[in-house]
Parts: sequence; structure tokens; C-alpha cells
Amino acid sequence: MSALTLRLPDEKYQRLKDMAHQRGQSVNRLLDEVTTLILAEFDAETRFMLRVNKGSGKKERGLELLSKAGGKGPS
Repeated sequence: MSALTLRLPDEKYQRLKDMAHQRGQSVNRLLDEVTTLILAEFDAETRFMLRVNKGSGKKERGLELLSKAGGKGPS
């Protein structure tokens, strides 16, 4: 595990402390949860973009498959 020094304005740090206290956890645990969410969002976006790039130029085939699956294509 790594240690990280994070500089925050006093007011923001106090708000994080209050929030963590209300949740019954430490500021460290709160920030760990937040970074987990941010990284999950980044990973999902990265996977999405990889699929977009892989499917580039295959619009007609995608619409054909969507139609076969019972979806509605563009009018």
C-alpha cells in the first residue's frame, strides 16, 4: 500500500472530515471509496472507446444485427 500526501483547502478538508464522521468512517476510507468510483468510471469509458474504435465503419452491420434482435433502427 502506498501513502499519499494530498493538499486541500482547510474548508474542504473539514467538510470531508464531517462527511466521513457522519458515515462512520475515516477520511482515508472515504477517499479510497471515491478513487475506486473514479477509476471504475475511467475503466468503463476506456472499454467503451475501445469498442467504438473496433466497430468503426461497421454501422450498417450493427443496424442489421439490431433489427434482427427486434430493436428499432433509425427511421
